[in-house]
Amino acid sequence: MVERVVATEKALDLIAALKAAHGALMFHQSGGCCDGSSPMCFPLAEFCTGNSDVRLGEIAGCPVFIGAAQYEVWSHTQLIIDVVPGRGSGFSLEAPEGLRFLTRGRVFTAAELAALEPIAAQG
Repeated sequence: MVERVVATEKALDLIAALKAAHGALMFHQSGGCCDGSSPMCFPLAEFCTGNSDVRLGEIAGCPVFIGAAQYEVWSHTQLIIDVVPGRGSGFSLEAPEGLRFLTRGRVFTAAELAALEPIAAQG
């Protein structure tokens, strides 16, 4: 089965550590000006998604969302959540760790695109 979003082993390790410290988590693929286009990690109950957010799937049991307008641009791409040294957003949970989540992408093949289930905004 083709997934719209996956995570690297390094990202999965960091997610496990963050879950141990903070409990259930969620991600939102930011399209904001301050962080560029970064995957933001939040405690599950502390970030409210809206009618214009799309649920891409889950990584390590954490739901992953993206804004509908940004999804339209990236809908042909598998998002790969990775982690690299550096400081990202002060809002994302990994910031104090000296690491930051980073999104990499891989264009789906025609066969993969055909196999994907359609998704829509939550509204």
